[in-house]
Amino acid sequence: MAFTAADVKNLREMTGCGMMDCKKALTEADGDMDKAVDILREKGLAASQKKAGRIAAEGTVYALVEGNTGVVIEVNAETDFVAKNAEFMAFVDTCAKTVIEKNPADVEALLAETAAGTEMTVDALLKEKILVIGENIKIRRFEKYEGAVVTYVHGGGRIGVMVRFDTTDEVAAKAEFAEFGKDIAMQIAAVNPKYIAPENVPAEVVDKEKAILTEQLRNDPKNAKKPANILEKIVSGRINKYYEEVCLLNQAYVKDGDITVGKYVENTAKALGGDIKVAAFVRFEKGEGLEKREDNFADEVASMIK
Repeated sequence: MAFTAADVKNLREMTGCGMMDCKKALTEADGDMDKAVDILREKGLAASQKKAGRIAAEGTVYALVEGNTGVVIEVNAETDFVAKNAEFMAFVDTCAKTVIEKNPADVEALLAETAAGTEMTVDALLKEKILVIGENIKIRRFEKYEGAVVTYVHGGGRIGVMVRFDTTDEVAAKAEFAEFGKDIAMQIAAVNPKYIAPENVPAEVVDKEKAILTEQLRNDPKNAKKPANILEKIVSGRINKYYEEVCLLNQAYVKDGDITVGKYVENTAKALGGDIKVAAFVRFEKGEGLEKREDNFADEVASMIK
C-alpha cells in the first residue's frame, strides 16, 4: 500500500516521533497507518528502556489540591527545558491526580495504577512520554495529605511544599487562613526547617548535637578552667540556638523577624477565632541528593561537526 508525504506528517503528529522514523514505520507497515503506530510504539518502548539509564535530576516539583486532599510530587527528567514542555507537565498533573484518586502506597504502586483520565497504566504512559519527549523521565517521590492542606511551589517547580494543619473547618474556610497557610509554606521553602518543634527532634539527634558542642567547648583553650556545670549551661544555650535553626515554630518569621513562626501561628489562631496547629509538612527540592548530569558544551559541538 502506497503512502504520501502527508501520511508521514500525520503519523508524526499522532506519535511525536521523527520524520524518518515515521517514514520507515510506514514502509515497514506497507502504508497501514495503524500498524505503523504499533511499530513505532514497539520501537519506542525499546528506546525508552535505553533512555532509562540516563541521569534524570532535572524536571519539576508539582503540587495539587482537590477538596481536602493535597499532593506534592517530584518527576525528574534530564534537562530543565522539559519542565516547560506542556506534554510533560500534563503527565505530571495526571500522576498527581492518580495519587489523589487511587491512593497508592509508593511510586511502584503508582506505576501499576491506571492513570487518571486514561485507560493506560502510569507505567505505560511514562514510557510513551519518554518516547515522545526523548528524555529519560522518572517519578521520584510523592506525599499525600488529607485535611486542612496548603501547598506552595517556588521557582517554577524548583521547590514544592505542602503543610497540613489541625484546625476547624470554619477556620480553614476563611480567606485569611489560606493566606496564613501560604505564609507558613513559604517560610518552609525559604528556611528549610527539619522539624515542627523541639519535641519532634529525635533524642539521638539532640544527643549527637550535644556531644559535638561539648567537644568543641573542650577543645577551646578559653574553656580549660571552666567547671563542667558551666559548660553544660553553654551547651544548653547552644542547643536552643540549634532549635531556632531546625524547628519551624522556633524560627524567626521571615516576614517579621521580631516574632517566631510559633507566635505568628498563635496570633493568627486568635485573630481567626479558633485553634491552629501545624500538624505536618513536607518539602521537596528538585534533584536534591541526585547525581547531576555534567554537559560539556564544547565537546558536544565538536561531536556534531565530526
